[in-house]
Amino acid sequence: MKKFALHWQILIALVAAVIYGIVFNTNYVVTQESLVEMDKNGVSIEATNTLKSLIGNSYKTKTALKADVKTLDIDYSEYGSAIIKSTYTNKPVDWISWLGVLFLRALKMLIIPLVVSSLISGVANLGGGDNLGRMGIKTMSYYLLTSTFAIVTGLVFVNLIKPGSNIDRDSILDGTFKADELATSADSIGQTLMEIVPTNIVQVMSEGKMLPIIFFSILLGFFINKIGDKPRILLTDFFNSFFDLMMKVTMWVIRFTPLGIFGIVAKVIADQDDLIGLLSSMGLYMGTVLLALSVHAFVTLPILTRFIGKANPIKHFKAVTTPLMTAFSTSSSGATLPLTINAVEKNDGVSNKVSSFTLPLGATINMDGTALYELVAAMFIAQAYGFDMSITEQIIMVFTALLASIGAAAIPMAGMVMLTVVLTAVGLPLEGIGLILAVDRILDMFRTSVNVWSDTCGAVIIAKSEGETLKV
Repeated sequence: MKKFALHWQILIALVAAVIYGIVFNTNYVVTQESLVEMDKNGVSIEATNTLKSLIGNSYKTKTALKADVKTLDIDYSEYGSAIIKSTYTNKPVDWISWLGVLFLRALKMLIIPLVVSSLISGVANLGGGDNLGRMGIKTMSYYLLTSTFAIVTGLVFVNLIKPGSNIDRDSILDGTFKADELATSADSIGQTLMEIVPTNIVQVMSEGKMLPIIFFSILLGFFINKIGDKPRILLTDFFNSFFDLMMKVTMWVIRFTPLGIFGIVAKVIADQDDLIGLLSSMGLYMGTVLLALSVHAFVTLPILTRFIGKANPIKHFKAVTTPLMTAFSTSSSGATLPLTINAVEKNDGVSNKVSSFTLPLGATINMDGTALYELVAAMFIAQAYGFDMSITEQIIMVFTALLASIGAAAIPMAGMVMLTVVLTAVGLPLEGIGLILAVDRILDMFRTSVNVWSDTCGAVIIAKSEGETLKV
C-alpha cells in the first residue's frame, strides 16, 4: 500500500483539526474551582466574591463573559485575562492539544544545535573570506530587497482600500490589552544591533537569541579556515558530522508533523471567539493584509525566482510544501527551520554550504510577511483614529517597519512588540494595537508562511547565482 506524501498528511491533519475545533468549541464556565484558580492568578478577594453570583453560568464567547463581568463593576482591564484563563473549559481540545505542545517543543529543541552545526559547517566549507563576503552581500541584498518590496506592496493596498476609515473602535477594543506593558518589552533598534555580539554565548543559547548565535557560529566557521591543516580538517569533519546527525534527528521528528499540526490548529480554531462576527467587523482589514501578502507571495517572489534565480517557481513551491504548511500551522519560522533546511536541500537540490548560511539567517532577519503586516497594521490604526499620515510619515513607517522586522525576537507576540516601535516612530496611539489583537493569531499564520516562502526563494536564487545546478 502506497504511503501518503507528507504534505498530503499535513493537509488532511489541517482539515481534520479545523473540523474538530469547530465541533468542540471552547466554553467559559464559572465554577467554584474556577474562582479558586482566579485567586491563584491574582484576582482580588473582593472581585472573586462578587463573581460568585455568576457560578453555574456558561459562555460561548469571551465577549459574552466580558459583558456579564462588567455588569458587576469589576475592573475588567486588570482582571480580564485571569478570569478568561480560569474559566476556560474545553476537555476534548485538552485531550489532543498536548500533541501540538510536544511537537513544538521537539522542533525548538533542534533549532540551536541545528543552526550552530549548520552555520559552522557551511561557513567552514566555503573556504576563504572572499566566498563568505560574496555570499553575505548577496544574502543581505536579497533580504533587504524583498522586505522593501513587501512593505511597499502593503503601503499601496492599505492606501487604496483604507480598511480603518469606517471602523467602530469601541466595539472592537478589548479592555484586557495593556499597551504600556507591551511597549516596555520592545528593545530599540540600536540595542538589537548591539546585542548581535554576545557577552555570554551559553546564556544567549539558553535564551534562544538567534542573532548573537548566528554571529558566533559564522565567526567560528570563518576562523576554522585560519588554523593549521590538521585541526582544520578535524573540526570541519566534526561539524559536518554533527550537522548530518542533527538532520537525522530532524527527519525523525518530521514524521510526527501531522499529529503536531492537528493538536495546534484544533486548539486555535476552538478558541476563536465568534468567527462570523469577527469577519464582519474586521473583514476589510484582514482582506487588505491577505491581498497584499498574496501579491508579494504569488507575484513578486515568483518573478524574482524565475528571472533572477532562473528557477521554476511552481516546482520550487511543490518542493517546499511541507515547511510552508508547518509554518502556517505553527506561526513560527524558527520552529519550521529544521523542515525548511531539509526540504530545500533534499527537494530543491541546494547545497549545504548555501542552505546552512542563508536559511538560519533568513529565519531570523528576513521577515517579509511580518514587515508588510506591521506597515498595514500601523496604517489601519492611523485610519481608525482619524490621523492623516503625510508622505514623510509613511516613508518613516516604511523604514521603521523594515528595521523592526529585522529585530523581531523569538518571543510570544513578537510582531505586536515590534509594532509598538513603528507606532511610536510616528506618534500613533499604542492602545490602537487592541483593535487588531482578535485577528492577529489568524493573520500570523499567513504572514509566517510568507516569511518562510521568501527564505526558500532566497536560498534557490543565491544557490543559482553561485553556479549550482538545482532540481527546480
